[in-house]
Amino acid sequence: METPEAGSLSRIVSALQACYAAMEALCAGLSDAEWRAQSLCPDWTVRDVVNHVTSIEAVMAGWLPDDDQTPPPFDKAADFLREANREGAAYLGVVRGVYDRRRSDLAALSETDLQRPSWTPVGPGTYGRFLEIRVFDFWVHERDITTPLARKTDDTGISAEIALAEVAGSLGYIVGKKVGLPDGKSVTFNLTGPIARQLHVAVDGRAKKVERLDNPDVTLSTNSTTFIQLACGRIDPQAQIDSGAVTWKGDDELGDRTARNLRFTM
Repeated sequence: METPEAGSLSRIVSALQACYAAMEALCAGLSDAEWRAQSLCPDWTVRDVVNHVTSIEAVMAGWLPDDDQTPPPFDKAADFLREANREGAAYLGVVRGVYDRRRSDLAALSETDLQRPSWTPVGPGTYGRFLEIRVFDFWVHERDITTPLARKTDDTGISAEIALAEVAGSLGYIVGKKVGLPDGKSVTFNLTGPIARQLHVAVDGRAKKVERLDNPDVTLSTNSTTFIQLACGRIDPQAQIDSGAVTWKGDDELGDRTARNLRFTM
């Protein structure tokens, strides 16, 4: 089966559908204690995380942008939270209802709709870009739940690819501003799996992604999930270094600095 082209309707729809299905399956298997457990988000329990991602989908249900300045009706989030103020199967029914409405929205979308000018959380963009950010948000928040609960996840597939692309697209900023890699230096991120990839950044006046590096000053190796979670500030860099989940070779000081300063969002 061919992989849908990046940014295409089929790719974005498939990714969001996978996100909805994964969140529904996760919710269906949580115990009462797990619902109350602390997530990787400092101020949120597992229930809070589910409420967050689902309330945004409730806001987006039935909405299409007309311009790139007007956000979706975020007041609908409060409506969802009031309706979802229940327990057990009744709560899950409300959550599934939101995702079912969004599935209907996605089924009616066209490629042209993806090009609509749209408000996005990172500034003016397109509706397709907004939907990709929603995939990223879902993917990261699912692991905000599963990591502390020691639940296994499938970290491959289109949703994971889109989440990784969100971080990769910000690598110039991360390396230049957060890591502060000096001018003339370079780094390769060697992602060992489950999405195996090499990402290269060189600083030549400013930090930017490049296609290849023959002799980077630092090569930092980790898995793609750890890489994304570090970039999102979800896990402690020192713990990943101590466990061997993050290693580097080359300039030791720059490697250490890179490993500790990947966070660009939270």
